[in-house]
Amino acid sequence: MPATPGMFDALRVGPYLRLWLGSTVVFLGVMAQTIARSWLAFDLTGSNAALGGVLLSFGLAMIIATPFGGVVGDRLPKRAVLQFSILLLAASSAWLGFAVVFDVVAYWMLLVVGAVQAVAFALYNPARMAFITELVPPDSVPEAVTLMLINAEASRVAGPAVAGVAIGGLTYGVEAVFLSCAALFLGGAVIGLGLPAGRRLGDVAPQSPLRELRDGVRYVMQRPPLRLLLWCTLGVIMLGLPYLAFLPAVAADLFDVGSAGYGAMSAMSAVGAVATGLIVGRLRARLGPWLLVTVAGALFGVSIAALAVAPSFPVALVVLLPVGAGMLVFQTMTQSLLMSLSDLEFHGRIQGLVMLSFGGFGIVALPLGLLADTIGLRETLAAMGACVVLTTVAFALASHRYWGQSRLRDLG
Repeated sequence: MPATPGMFDALRVGPYLRLWLGSTVVFLGVMAQTIARSWLAFDLTGSNAALGGVLLSFGLAMIIATPFGGVVGDRLPKRAVLQFSILLLAASSAWLGFAVVFDVVAYWMLLVVGAVQAVAFALYNPARMAFITELVPPDSVPEAVTLMLINAEASRVAGPAVAGVAIGGLTYGVEAVFLSCAALFLGGAVIGLGLPAGRRLGDVAPQSPLRELRDGVRYVMQRPPLRLLLWCTLGVIMLGLPYLAFLPAVAADLFDVGSAGYGAMSAMSAVGAVATGLIVGRLRARLGPWLLVTVAGALFGVSIAALAVAPSFPVALVVLLPVGAGMLVFQTMTQSLLMSLSDLEFHGRIQGLVMLSFGGFGIVALPLGLLADTIGLRETLAAMGACVVLTTVAFALASHRYWGQSRLRDLG
């Protein structure tokens, strides 16, 4: 039998290493400025609903742009798509930073930046993930996906910690974070200059974007395993990931630990993700990818519910470890399965459909924020965790016949 690829084997492939390093720099900037943007929104308004509003602007723009981002990732050279999206991130971050410097910042600016960055993500993420299958051997794709997700989570360790300390300890902390992130994005663009151009996969001649989008949706809907994975991803991320939007309120209102505590909480979930990511290959070999999706989704939901009843800040920090672990493993397994069960020429569009869940969680965050203002933050978090668990149980009941299978040929 051929040897199973090691976790870090993909990093020996030069173009993939460059993609991975560029993504690390970009996500470090993304995570750091997310802390600053959320804290600025809460500081300007003092409202959970306002936090949800920032995510709503992000979510609405992403819902509209993401499916077409997947089409762009399949149609155009991926390097050009990545570079353009990174420049959008840099420009929007710099604009907000200078608005704070000159004391003209307003809440509406956060909404505009959220929308612009949603468009950037709608282009960046499908192209980035679909690029993996062009750069590494097929047997290394699961490990390459895991490493790409780990670098985003590792950025959530450093980014929030540094941003939280800067905001809390420096006179000009907020603007320093935004402007430093703009510089990081430009560094990511420089790293990306050495990538191969990338190509459109498959032999089908380009069609209109709407036609290609319809073809991608039809492709998924006609294949039950892909359809099931996509619906589960949409449900778990939309119902569970808004916990990130409420961490500033958890830090300030429940535990009174300020921006530094917010950074620490976000970093702890990332620590759990990174630590678990290093052993996800062993977990996949022991449980199989389909069962592992179920276990990870359930862990994510139960841990969010546990956060809702955490009696103290130290306990909340401990609870956030399995929150991050469950989310990382869930994303790794669903992304790997979606790519291993689909044809190469549809990877960009499938990744675009997956990214709809991130736009959806931004939209759901606003009504959840209103609910938190009405019935309480703890009660809302508990309800979110319960909904994630129910979604995962439904997925387990529908997918149990696939638990021993991981490739398209296995499914017949």
